[in-house]
Amino acid sequence: MFKKILIANRGEIALRVQRACRELGIKAVVVYSEADREAKYVKLADEAVCIGPAPSAQSYLNMPAIISAAEVTDAEAIHPGYGFLSENADFAERVEKSGFVFIGPTPESIRLMGDKVSAKQAMIKAGVPTVPGSDGALPDDPAEIKRIAKAIGYPVIIKAAGGGGGRGMRVVHTEAALLHAVQTTKSEAAAAFNNPEVYMEKFLQNPRHIEIQVLADQYRNAVYLFERDCSMQRRHQKVIEEAPAPGIPRRLIERIGERCAAACKKIGYRGAGTFEFLYENGEFYFIEMNTRVQVEHPVTEMITGIDIVRQQILIAAGEKLPFTQRQIQLRGHAIECRLNAEDAYKFTPSPGRITAWHAPGGPGVRVDSHVYTGYSVPPNYDSMIGKIIVHGDTREQALARMRGALAEVVIEGIKTNVPLHRELMVDANFEAGGTNIHYLESWLAQRERG
Repeated sequence: MFKKILIANRGEIALRVQRACRELGIKAVVVYSEADREAKYVKLADEAVCIGPAPSAQSYLNMPAIISAAEVTDAEAIHPGYGFLSENADFAERVEKSGFVFIGPTPESIRLMGDKVSAKQAMIKAGVPTVPGSDGALPDDPAEIKRIAKAIGYPVIIKAAGGGGGRGMRVVHTEAALLHAVQTTKSEAAAAFNNPEVYMEKFLQNPRHIEIQVLADQYRNAVYLFERDCSMQRRHQKVIEEAPAPGIPRRLIERIGERCAAACKKIGYRGAGTFEFLYENGEFYFIEMNTRVQVEHPVTEMITGIDIVRQQILIAAGEKLPFTQRQIQLRGHAIECRLNAEDAYKFTPSPGRITAWHAPGGPGVRVDSHVYTGYSVPPNYDSMIGKIIVHGDTREQALARMRGALAEVVIEGIKTNVPLHRELMVDANFEAGGTNIHYLESWLAQRERG
């Protein structure tokens, strides 16, 4: 087992990884930017190293600075968290070449799954269902592009092969708009991702966003930890997540889960990962794989009792998975609300000093957050300041517990999205379960119209 791990991240995930290290008796080193000097996890760490000024490019994305910090503190492994360098194959490679263990998949797996085209081809080979679309990147021939679109059937969506986070996508409803959309997306992709390749898929009208959490060790053992429903999103950014997904038959989940675990074995995947699907009319369509721990991992932990971050560390240390698929039990229901420092309805960021912070509690309530009274939320990073996660024996009990938790939470000094969550928890359609990925945006538009 490792004696010391460096955490190459910030915010609530840095604290989350630190807690897993402490439980395993491992010393935790955190790196921080000048903007995060006063963060809770910096003060709680066994060692902390400042790696640069506030801008991410000069700190959390600065590979040489992170590796130097690991060297000077004698860390043995590096946990990248999520975001920043967590899905950067070059970083994973540099970590391993520098003599450290990267707590995550191999650089080859990250590369394979990071390119949407190669990921889709790998999934087709592994028998995972994908969205009907082009076989790989779109060609340059305009007539061939039109032929592909016609074969798929409108509407289609043009996506950047190297894209992510909701960027580099364009929906096309008619042939007249097709070529211009392809060209525009190519230019955007080249500028944003340094990769002009784009591909085409059928645009599903009212799908849900369902993801399957997997764990795999380096001995080709792989399991799936059921599913999460992440359909409550705005501009492709998730707002509320829950597990299991309401209203989807268990046999369908088992079938797709088994295929995901089999795909992990086929591509030699190791560590934690998430297969993301669009689900419509009883069918699953693979869209991408996240080769890291995800923001919403706690809902899966709550329904399985499995600590995903702990498992990431154990797998990286060369241990075998301590359970088989048959031993993993689904228990109750969990819901997570992301807490963001932003206007609840305009979504403008609201950095600044938190003058009062009171976290909710009670049976089945978990709060993952790095903030405290007096903490200043920096303007330099993502607006997420924490998550409230609840667990109940049933979805109804989980909803009731989340309403109670949101009623208790106090955050003063900055604006947050707590009022939005309070409204959504009593929305009749959300209460019924099974809303699609467009629901929240149409709900917000309707609310604005009054």
